[in-house]
Amino acid sequence: MPLVVVVAAALAAIGVALLTRWRAWSPVAEVNRRTLHVGSIPRAGGLALWLGFIPLALAVPAPPWLRPALWIGPWLLLAAVSLRDDVRSVAVRVRLVVHVAAALAFAWLLGAAFALPGWAVLVTAATVAWALNLYNFMDGSDGLAVAMTIVGFGAFGAVVLARGEPAGVPLALAAAAAPLLVVNRPPARMFIGDVGAVPIGFLAAAFGSGGVVAGAWSTWFPLLVFLPFVADATATLTRRLVRGERFWEAHRSHYYQRLHRLGAGHAGTLAIYGALMSGCAIAAVWCEIVAPHWGLPVLGAACALHALLFAAIDYHWRRSAPTT
Repeated sequence: MPLVVVVAAALAAIGVALLTRWRAWSPVAEVNRRTLHVGSIPRAGGLALWLGFIPLALAVPAPPWLRPALWIGPWLLLAAVSLRDDVRSVAVRVRLVVHVAAALAFAWLLGAAFALPGWAVLVTAATVAWALNLYNFMDGSDGLAVAMTIVGFGAFGAVVLARGEPAGVPLALAAAAAPLLVVNRPPARMFIGDVGAVPIGFLAAAFGSGGVVAGAWSTWFPLLVFLPFVADATATLTRRLVRGERFWEAHRSHYYQRLHRLGAGHAGTLAIYGALMSGCAIAAVWCEIVAPHWGLPVLGAACALHALLFAAIDYHWRRSAPTT
């Protein structure tokens, strides 16, 4: 297992070096209504992540719910369309159709492999479609999505190892993200782009739901692991829907974006959310391995903690009323 981690990280590091050398050929993230950065930043870093992950994921042993046969097809579809979107914008409706198609394809494959009823397939598809979009929504501040990838898939790998199963697939993804953090941490010199964020969100939901279906972990486990992303994106979308806003349009009203704009900046936002990620992941792994009966209470407590943080951000946002 250590060899898998080392090789994945080394391949991703080579990818980062190549992308840095050829940055003139890379698509760039321009400043717009959603972004928090200044200037044009290369946005193809996700390609380095996949260079480190995919060869290992196809080569190493894996439990049934992590085998590439279940996820590689939908992943390829998402990666191709997302890369196209990084290079030249793809219409929202086209992206949504592709996202739903990929989610349905994975849910159908998982349902066929584990004899799931129709309602479970639909629930899985909806979960995956939301997850791949929320991960993209949360990739708006330096280091945030990459840190969540390292922590989240590292937590998946820890539990798989504890179950006595080969954990090369999730650990390879966590390891492949590590070199990206070097260039994506504040101040970011490279973004992972849609080609990174969207397929990562898909794999987070695919591995998480697959583990639930296979009985590898409890239903609450993947939710607690990725709670900082799930809570922020879900609360923000709900607020925008209640206010009648066009939720599909670019915006800067996520709680992490407000925290940044209140003065925390990229480094402060990463520190606060990184603490939330680490705390949730450690608690989730401990509960799943040692005390599963504590899982739901801990999830409830973590949700309450996030709600308090969001309430504090809302309070200071109203008091400061920064300009948009």
